[in-house]
Amino acid sequence: MRTDRILHPELARALAELGHSDTVLVTDAGFPIPRAANRIDLGFYPGLPDVVDILRVLRKELFVEEVRFAPELKSHHPTMYAKVQEVFTGAGAPFLAAPHEELIEVWAPRAKVVIRSGSFEPWANFALTASTDPFAWFSGPEVTILPAYVERRRLMTENIVPNLS
Repeated sequence: MRTDRILHPELARALAELGHSDTVLVTDAGFPIPRAANRIDLGFYPGLPDVVDILRVLRKELFVEEVRFAPELKSHHPTMYAKVQEVFTGAGAPFLAAPHEELIEVWAPRAKVVIRSGSFEPWANFALTASTDPFAWFSGPEVTILPAYVERRRLMTENIVPNLS
């Protein structure tokens, strides 16, 4: 048995199949998941597992380029916002506003995988854009590093706390 790794076989496989710019949508228990979505339902009881717990595990398992969520999270649920900031501190991933309707209409159909939590928390839906390791790519002596990778490396190295503008 694997230790310190995702044990859920479908989830482990879905994450292993991600490529650069693929979307992982992590949702609360009530999010309207499209019928055709690659849905991994982890919710089994109200609050279990919590969406923040899922985000913490995903942060360990993959590189994230962007984190999108409803802007109301910052102003209307500051406790959860602070937890999400903690999870993504040093990830190099900016926080981007995506209204709830946009998460439903744009990001859910686009998601390569949708992970449903047991959370009964308002604004607990997050679209994560998968990335590559910014330290592994562009590492050759004659390779010019793209500006976006330079910035992501800086954000990671300096352990910058992301903030929704």
